[in-house]
Amino acid sequence: MTDDNEAGGPSAAERPASTGAAAAPGAAGGEAQRLGDVLDEWVSRASTALGLEPGSVDATLILDLARDVAHGVARPAAPLTGFLVGLAAGRRGGSAADVRAAADTVLALLPEHDSKHDG
Repeated sequence: MTDDNEAGGPSAAERPASTGAAAAPGAAGGEAQRLGDVLDEWVSRASTALGLEPGSVDATLILDLARDVAHGVARPAAPLTGFLVGLAAGRRGGSAADVRAAADTVLALLPEHDSKHDG
C-alpha cells in the first residue's frame, strides 16, 4: 500500500480541508463508508466528552498529518505529533486556523515536504 506522497499526490497541507473523516485507502465502497461512519461517531463522542463542539475537528487534516508523519518519520511519531499539534493549537486559541497553522508548522519539518516546495 502506498500513500499519496509516495505516489506523487498532494500532502496534507496541499489538500482542501474537510470536516468529515477520511476512509482508509483501498477500502471497498461499503467498507469505506462504514469506517467513515465509525470515525465520525467516535470523533463526535470524544469531542462531546472533552467539551468540544462536535464537528469542529478537521479529521481529514489530522489523519493526513498522521499518515505523512508515520511515513516520513516513524509510525509512533504520528499520535505524538497529533497530540503536539492539538496542544500547540489550544495554546494559540484553539481555532481551526490555529490547528491548520500548527499542522503546517510540523509538516514543514518533514523531509519530503521540504523537497516538494524547494522548486
